[in-house]
Amino acid sequence: MEPSLARYIWTHTKKQQLWILMIVVLSMIPYFMSFDLPKLIVNGPIQGDGFEQPGATQPFMRLHYNLPFIGEVQFFSGFQLDRNATLFALSLVFLLLVIINGLFKFYINTYKGRLGERMLRRIRFDLVDRVLRFPPVYFKRVKSAEVATMVKDEVEPLGGFIGDAFVQPVLLGGQALTAMLFIMVQNVWLGMIAAVIVGIQIVLIPRMRRRLIVLGRERQLTARALSGRVGEIVDGIGAVHVHDTSNYERADIAARLGLIFKIRFDLYQWKFMVKFLNNFLAQVTPFLFYMIGGYLVIQGRLDVGQLVAVIGAYKDLPGPMKELIDWDQARQDVQVKYQQVVEQFTVEGLIAPRIGALTIDDPAPMTNPLSAINLSMADDGGAMLLDRVSLQVKPGETVALVSTTTGGAEALAEAFARLNRPDSGRVASGADDLLELPEAVTGRRMSYASSDVFLFQASLRDNLLYGLKHAPLTSMAYEGAAADQRRWNIDEARRSGNPDLDIHSDWINYASAGATGPHDLFEAVRRVLDAVVLSRDILDLGLRSSADLTRHTELARRIVELRAALRTRLEHEGLSALVAPFEPGAYNKEATIGQNLLFGAAAGPELADRALAANPYFASVLKQAGLDRTFYEMGMEIAEQSIELFADLPPDHQFFQQLAFMSAEEIPAYESLLQRLKNRPYEAVSENDRVMIITLSFTYIEPRHRFGLLSDELMSKIVAARNRFYENLPPELQNAVERYDPAKYIAAATVMDNVLFGRVGTSHPDAPDRIRSILYDILDELGLYGELLDVGLDFNVGSGGRRLTGGQRQKLDVARALLKRPDFLILNRPLSALDQRMQTKVLRNVLEEARRDGHSPAIIWVVTNPAMAAMFDRVIVFDSGQLVEDGTHESLLAGNGIFKELLS
Repeated sequence: MEPSLARYIWTHTKKQQLWILMIVVLSMIPYFMSFDLPKLIVNGPIQGDGFEQPGATQPFMRLHYNLPFIGEVQFFSGFQLDRNATLFALSLVFLLLVIINGLFKFYINTYKGRLGERMLRRIRFDLVDRVLRFPPVYFKRVKSAEVATMVKDEVEPLGGFIGDAFVQPVLLGGQALTAMLFIMVQNVWLGMIAAVIVGIQIVLIPRMRRRLIVLGRERQLTARALSGRVGEIVDGIGAVHVHDTSNYERADIAARLGLIFKIRFDLYQWKFMVKFLNNFLAQVTPFLFYMIGGYLVIQGRLDVGQLVAVIGAYKDLPGPMKELIDWDQARQDVQVKYQQVVEQFTVEGLIAPRIGALTIDDPAPMTNPLSAINLSMADDGGAMLLDRVSLQVKPGETVALVSTTTGGAEALAEAFARLNRPDSGRVASGADDLLELPEAVTGRRMSYASSDVFLFQASLRDNLLYGLKHAPLTSMAYEGAAADQRRWNIDEARRSGNPDLDIHSDWINYASAGATGPHDLFEAVRRVLDAVVLSRDILDLGLRSSADLTRHTELARRIVELRAALRTRLEHEGLSALVAPFEPGAYNKEATIGQNLLFGAAAGPELADRALAANPYFASVLKQAGLDRTFYEMGMEIAEQSIELFADLPPDHQFFQQLAFMSAEEIPAYESLLQRLKNRPYEAVSENDRVMIITLSFTYIEPRHRFGLLSDELMSKIVAARNRFYENLPPELQNAVERYDPAKYIAAATVMDNVLFGRVGTSHPDAPDRIRSILYDILDELGLYGELLDVGLDFNVGSGGRRLTGGQRQKLDVARALLKRPDFLILNRPLSALDQRMQTKVLRNVLEEARRDGHSPAIIWVVTNPAMAAMFDRVIVFDSGQLVEDGTHESLLAGNGIFKELLS
């Protein structure tokens, strides 16, 4: 990167800088005139200079110049105006100059602001572009939070300075010089005084501010380290809780914050001392002007108009001088920050831009063997991972890499995937060095999956299709205002040095997945999900999710048909008792009291969970139905029995899994609440306490909890209260709940709730599994299997994929690699989180799916168990970083080498 910020700015903006500098120079003309005009107003019409005789006039706007060798030349004689007219005319000219100067400032500030923002956008893009070109091994040594902080926060001040880099010194310096020149023209002595004070400011203040720059750099470094440390805590929060080190982390953070506090306090002290001195010098000059200038006026060596003009001119001098000094400090400060960023983003082995260049057309298949030639690799500690290894994998060959504890199979897989660079030797595709091939070749013709999986915080679908998004293949059509906005975006992107690629275009390479377009991509997706045994998991996620009705219209349209099919199947198999259906005029004994009262899905926070009992309208319905006191008494009974049964159990006891009323942590609070409310009349209980108690009753299910608190009469009252609730539902709650309707899809409910339209019975422990198994068959029969799978693919995996299990993440990573149908599929212990039986099943499926439709990729698989090698054409064994055996599974078994020992 360019080490000098000024040179970086000038390289990319010199045309714009020259234009705005020309505007700045032009702005000095009306600026100078605005200084001279008050003198003309005071000395002329106000004091009467030239208007001594009654009816006297003076020329206004007379244009005349004294030219060398020619003398006075008059271009325009002007208008003859009397004293009052001259006063008004000069005042209007003064107002006009104020407007003109303001418009100049407005244009200059707007222009440089836009210029600064464009350059900030360019810098940030350049930094992220360099991150994308860092050698993969570099990321093992850098904290992601620190890199993100530099891109987001540390270059932010550069944007504000870039627009001022060349304009500000010229503008402020021009204003200061104009004011100084005007003062010097009026009186040399007053000009000398102003020049001396300004000289002291220029010399002394910047020297004092150097300390501020040093402190500012220390603050920046400590803040960056804090950001990285907080990022580490977030990433390692599991280890913190497992090892009880949260207080150690608190102490560490407190120490870092203490250091930052000290630096910032020193910064404030020094900053305000500099500010005090600068303000003092700025105020000394008017004191000298009043004293010395007043003396000169009394002596008749200076007229009042000149003194007023000088004081007016100096009034505008401290501002530019202060801002000029601030600019110089900002220049040094941002240069330091820029150099720090440059240092952090300058690394050895940066990937050349041509490697990642955009390529629309798919490259030719990789038909040459993949070779390691005298390959040696070491880790960061210098330990040898591979020692002069040479081997070749031919297209279409399946190879199992088997490794002892100190082997090197994983390092070889990383080298083939270009995730680690050789210390010596090379990896080649035919005669080409693999590291020199464009990513358009390796990224489309090769795939890699490992046990160390990272997923982006997006949907399952986005992560699964990520490996197909190489280039925008189909542009999105824009019309009207959207088209204008798109053109503006493209223009701004080009002006800022950003690519004008449209993220909203269709980036998916359907042909790579063996599809022709969006309509048949799903079949390819379903096949790879079936291959890695992930389809059922995604179906389960789909059942627990709410469907987007704008996309899954078929599921919503046929939900009634699906419900009926499920009921029919359950009746046919004698399993009707597994589900208690919702009926508008009846109480559902398998649902909670709250669910029976609401008889709908909460679509907003107003009636969701514990907010239900606290809702004023809902509380009024209960009171009208005479249920408020009943539910309070029921809640008290539930609290007493729960505390009596569970208070003495440890928090991790399995019984708490069945306690729906309160968690183990809430028991002490309810115990204290019971003691406070015991023997207290219902009317004397506070609203908050009443809500806490009534909420307990809303989670009660008689068949599950069996406290004997629910009678037929009470169930009838609950149904009546439900009807009353919906009869007078206020407008503000109309969209907060979606009432259950057997003839429609409930958008606020999950897909499973919609299909069941009821509750699973509590008397059958395996009921959920049996219902899901039946439901999957029905979905296939009705042609809705794919629709539900599509709902599941909308599931957001969370930060780093943490909402999925480790095994699910690894399966998804293998599916992503397999979907691309590469020529070389490299799998580095990709399923280590799964048991051996599941690993073997997925391995067999992947080998079969990879060879579908005549496709025959080379598969290089680092196996976790040597027994898995029996399914491969070739087995390569590593020990202590060296290749020790290479042959077929049968030939290695026939020998007496390491492979046979590993199997035994």
